[in-house]
Amino acid sequence: MCELVENKNNIWQGKKKFRLADFFDKHWDTYSQSPKGYIRQEQYDAVNSIRVCRTEKLGVEHYVCTDCGEVTEVYHSCQNRFCPTCSWKDTMKWAETIEKKMFNLKHRHVVFTLPHKLNGLIKENGKYLLNILMRESADVLKDWMASKYNIKPGIISVLHTYGEQKNYHAHVHMIVSWGGINMETKQLEEIKGEYVNFKFLQNKYRIKFEDALVEMFDNDELKHHFRTRIDFMRFLKQVNVKNWHLHLEPPMKIPTEVIRYIGRYSKRACLSEYKITKMEDDIIAFSYKDYKNKDFYGKPIVKELELDYYDFIPRLLQHVPLKRFRLVRYYGHYAGASKIPAEYIFINHEEEQGNDIEEATETTDNTQEVADIRECIHCNKTKIYLYTIFSRKDNTLFKFREDRLLQCKEFREKYVA
Repeated sequence: MCELVENKNNIWQGKKKFRLADFFDKHWDTYSQSPKGYIRQEQYDAVNSIRVCRTEKLGVEHYVCTDCGEVTEVYHSCQNRFCPTCSWKDTMKWAETIEKKMFNLKHRHVVFTLPHKLNGLIKENGKYLLNILMRESADVLKDWMASKYNIKPGIISVLHTYGEQKNYHAHVHMIVSWGGINMETKQLEEIKGEYVNFKFLQNKYRIKFEDALVEMFDNDELKHHFRTRIDFMRFLKQVNVKNWHLHLEPPMKIPTEVIRYIGRYSKRACLSEYKITKMEDDIIAFSYKDYKNKDFYGKPIVKELELDYYDFIPRLLQHVPLKRFRLVRYYGHYAGASKIPAEYIFINHEEEQGNDIEEATETTDNTQEVADIRECIHCNKTKIYLYTIFSRKDNTLFKFREDRLLQCKEFREKYVA
């Protein structure tokens, strides 16, 4: 069902200076007639959803106060998971729900990245190699904890295919419980200390992914352009010239740091509209963090990337999720079928929860929750539903609730003949 958002000006207005919808309205029809590459159906759907999000085309519900006659317009949102306007609120709701199902343990943020030399194969094979990435990276940590500590952890895994400049960069962000349930005693145990054999995990990750890749090749399941198996193995040798990237951050407390990371690295669209710095004619620009160059305090320098629409649109749309592909997955004791004893679940205090969500929100897009838009601020009364307007090319459709209309004398005199 569509989300509802107050809007008094027929288009979504917020603190954002620019809207992707405006850029697509101006350039999409021209680009789609002569695109750089094949446009998938889900990419068409994503663009169309962004263009109509919170406009009359999706419907505008009207609510009225029966005492003073004040009318509130409530716009439907598209709820497309690639829409930058809809994704953040959905992410925060998801994060709040997940927090209530996590171990009462510290957690670690872990990132598994695929070498860029594999990008061609990944794009050609789509969900098959991305499935391997998510599955094998989770197995690396599950196997290591089972072997070394005899415990089963909880893992939340989120796939991203983009870097700061929205280039193709396949990697997985994980929230991993730094401990778990002992497979013999069934007791909750925390891993003491932060040390891990980094090189071991790094090599295990590479080997497990490559084994699955070679198996696909040998079974003729891999789309490729190699003439022989020898050529394929030579290619993998070239890929392994550099170490596969694996990043582990120190254990984080619950819930302050964990909820912040969950919010930052989960279901958000790949480009926040708050980062768009310019839209002029055919040009769009957005800010990004350059992690290779840092300031005096060790923070990445913020730079600006400027592109014309013919380069920007395909760069952005390559990250539209594949149809029915699950970007967020759960492993170990966080998998759906696993039941964690209630005494092992973290229980947050109401005051702490409010502070954490607020801090996480301010850390990212400065999104602010709006008060109940159906409450009349003048009369402290709940407004009643009147009708919904849908914008169509041929006409505008009204759906009335006559019984509610007749309750409001002011509205009836103003709008009803």
